[in-house]
Amino acid sequence: MSTTLMIAVFVILSTVLIAVSRRSLTDVRSHGFFRFFAWEGILVLALLNARVWFRQPFSLHQIVSWILLLLSIIMAIHGFRLLKVIGAPDPEREDATLIPFEKTRRLVTAGAYRWIRHPLYASLLFLAWGIFWKQPSGPGVAVALFTTVFLYLTGRAEEKENMAYFGEEYVTYMKTTRMFIPWIF
Repeated sequence: MSTTLMIAVFVILSTVLIAVSRRSLTDVRSHGFFRFFAWEGILVLALLNARVWFRQPFSLHQIVSWILLLLSIIMAIHGFRLLKVIGAPDPEREDATLIPFEKTRRLVTAGAYRWIRHPLYASLLFLAWGIFWKQPSGPGVAVALFTTVFLYLTGRAEEKENMAYFGEEYVTYMKTTRMFIPWIF
């Protein structure tokens, strides 16, 4: 992929991310504000490593990459399903910064949510590091760390929003779970 094409892809996909995040970008306290920058980091990582996606498929770094990418997909599917089935999204919920699937009526504490508060952000964390491991590099680790920091900030901002919406139930839930990785982080 040529540099010109990479820049064009970055601009086009960033425009899509801005459109999805437009309401959140006007509220720096919203989790969506921080999530936008995490998404941008993942996009940069993908463009940095697009040329080597399938190069040396059985090398250790590629195997680590594919494991993390598989975990990312599994966590995303599982997390979205639980939000839909148990969280029961409410289109009438008042919060312009939320994407429709985030407007849940009930706190989800089953499945992966039993162990971690943010399976979907964990999925993005695995995605970022899975893409990084396609071709580990100095710039790549800087962008992966940037993305990790913004996913952490996203999770923290969302926790404040969830405490405001779910109240004491969420505070109690926080005491029994980790943010992204069970028993660790």
